Amino acid sequence: MENVCSINNLVACLVQSGMNPDLANLLTALGGVVLVATVPLVTVIFLIWIERKVAARVQDRLGPNRVGPFGLLQSVADAVKMITKEDITPQGADKFIYNLAPIIAFASVVLIWAVIPFTPLHIGADLSIGILYFVAVASIGTIKIMIAGWSSNNKYALLGAFRTIAQLLSYEVPLVLSLLVPVMIGGTLGMQEIVRQQGGMWFFFMAPVAAIMFFIANLAETGRAPFDLLEAESEIIAGYNIEYSGFKWGMFMAGEFMHAFTACLLTVVVFFGGWWGPGVEQIPVLGFIYLGLKTAVIYLFALVLRSTVPRVRIDQLMTLNWKWLVPISVANVIVTAFLLQVIKALGLTPQSGDLIAALPQTIILLVGNVLLGVVVFGFIGRVGRAQRAADQAVQIHTDHDDHSPVPAVGD
Repeated sequence: MENVCSINNLVACLVQSGMNPDLANLLTALGGVVLVATVPLVTVIFLIWIERKVAARVQDRLGPNRVGPFGLLQSVADAVKMITKEDITPQGADKFIYNLAPIIAFASVVLIWAVIPFTPLHIGADLSIGILYFVAVASIGTIKIMIAGWSSNNKYALLGAFRTIAQLLSYEVPLVLSLLVPVMIGGTLGMQEIVRQQGGMWFFFMAPVAAIMFFIANLAETGRAPFDLLEAESEIIAGYNIEYSGFKWGMFMAGEFMHAFTACLLTVVVFFGGWWGPGVEQIPVLGFIYLGLKTAVIYLFALVLRSTVPRVRIDQLMTLNWKWLVPISVANVIVTAFLLQVIKALGLTPQSGDLIAALPQTIILLVGNVLLGVVVFGFIGRVGRAQRAADQAVQIHTDHDDHSPVPAVGD
């Protein structure tokens, strides 16, 4: 039977056709790089249209509907306009670093796609430390904000960069802690292997607390509402990128849109089974469809939040992280580690990828998460009641002072 060339055996096909093996490997690697770099950029153009349409529906508007059918070409028109705008570099700016920041903003997100498994067979680089790679590469995005604000020679840009760095560094703590939970459950750092471990049961049902923490932390990391203090126009003009214009500003925006979508994609990979679905083992290409549908649900939920929830203050942002998310994430890691040892001691660790084998572990971990949630919400209720009592006491004292008689002169 004649061999059929495909993406998976492309190098072998090129070598069989007489090409030098080193050249075949080089061409295949370059093709993969071009594909990974191009697909996210094209996706961004479509995502901008989706975000505008969703925001319009939530806010009872029409959204883009003039340029192209259903306004589909509006994002293309905006991109062309942005590319043709004048590129301005402020006086006194560090030109090399100033021009490097937009490139880092785009590249730091594109590099994450290299380890995302799209199907059982399609992944850029199946690294055994895929989760660690994601954390390391995502942290590069913090650098671009600092150098963009510092190199712009603008005090507003520098202040915006400082505030943004505080936000991103703070929310990386619960982000990493929440990722520890699926790593412990799956027993691996490889993203492809983590997806395979969810063949019997999604990790979301075993660790809903970690999934929620990961989603909230990602909203803050991407600067999406209600955590969009990266660009609080009413407070610091436009934040760290105020001095950027034209295509450079467009690269920052493309990186933001792409990062938001990539965060939802990673949530699906780590907690919602990734490409797993009926028939995917027989027809691996179905993995693209399952992964896309799951990501679309998470992404649309994030868009509805962005269009409905108001922005929080910076003190509320930091309080939520250090007083709530970080302690809850630490407690969740400890509880999960303890329950996994109990499961191991009882011999209930699933040895196969079917649903029945994963049920005992799922039930035990889910009960632990529910109990943790009950404790957390009970504590939140107690803190809320205490705060309301304190506010009422202050109000009563204020009302009493307002109604007290004014002493006469000489009393």
